[in-house]
Amino acid sequence: MPGELTTMNRIKATPQTILQGKGYFIWKIRYCEGGDVNAIADLAVESQFTHAIIKVANGSRTYNIHPQTGEDLVGPMVKALRNKDISPWGWQYIYGYDPIAEADKAVQRVKQFNLAGFVIDAEAEYKAPGMERKARQYMNRLRSGLPNTPLALSSYRFPSYHPQLPWDAFLDKCDLAMPQVYWEQSYNPASQLERCVNEYQEQTHSRPVIPTGSAYKRGDWQATPEHVIEFMDKAIELDIPAVNYWEWAHTRKHLPETWDAVRDYYWPVEEKEDIAALYISALNTHDPEKVLALYDDDAVHVTSKRTIQGKQAIREWYQEFFREILPNGVFYLTNSIGAKSLRFINWTANSSAGEVNISSDTLSLYQGKIMYHYSFFIVT
Repeated sequence: MPGELTTMNRIKATPQTILQGKGYFIWKIRYCEGGDVNAIADLAVESQFTHAIIKVANGSRTYNIHPQTGEDLVGPMVKALRNKDISPWGWQYIYGYDPIAEADKAVQRVKQFNLAGFVIDAEAEYKAPGMERKARQYMNRLRSGLPNTPLALSSYRFPSYHPQLPWDAFLDKCDLAMPQVYWEQSYNPASQLERCVNEYQEQTHSRPVIPTGSAYKRGDWQATPEHVIEFMDKAIELDIPAVNYWEWAHTRKHLPETWDAVRDYYWPVEEKEDIAALYISALNTHDPEKVLALYDDDAVHVTSKRTIQGKQAIREWYQEFFREILPNGVFYLTNSIGAKSLRFINWTANSSAGEVNISSDTLSLYQGKIMYHYSFFIVT
């Protein structure tokens, strides 16, 4: 079956390909640390951040261009972050006026800087009548241009409050949900986060949740150090692999104590090699036994053609896989998203029988072993 998409830059199969830990949204680079990108990166390291999410586009327009010099500040920012092993993501606010142009701008910016992931900020404009069609146009175009880039939806914390938003159209093509869990004018971040996660799990296209918390003030209300600690405690309790905060420059200027609370909070990042990396490494041995070692004895393996259970049946499938489907294959992990017990991975391969540029696997784990594996791939 011929494929229409080709792989983007292949990334090394390490645990760092999974978004985990603490991160911050960056709105305007020049307002962060006086616009000194190296100071931003240094502070990210000091604060034990694993990622930063930079605004790279506003609708169909390029964003974070210096208004006086015309310099594109995103390139130096991304380079500075990568030099410190901080994962650079991008984000875009979308309006829906021209969804194809907006998607094309997002694709161009992600490819320009080889961003690790991309966040779509869809809010009030997409609650208008008739916007579901535009949402699908945008997401189809975006995903076709970025087949292997992790995509996340940043929108309202409680979908039940905003039924007009075309949730299915956005989440269908996303790998993650990044809800804006802003407890503004309230003092209960933990309960709001738990409700948010429950509502997103009830969506037709449920996705792993990486929430964004409040780290700002408005009027007499502000996010306190106690709030952000409570928020992160609850996230860890819910087995959420990462959190973000809004927004870097604002917190630094107005809430230094809240910044310090986020900075000083210890987030337990997994150091051991992840199952996704172990799986790809096992495939590259071409040894069915090495692959089987990752599976539970009663594991289920599912493809579009059949469902099998047990190691002997799975062994026979991998024997055929290595002998006939992808002989002499060289496998690459291109994306891995999920929490401790669930992984969504994409991979590519070159072999004597053809290439794989389109794939989508789901790994469900029990006590560190693969209990359920759904595998979809196209050989061209």
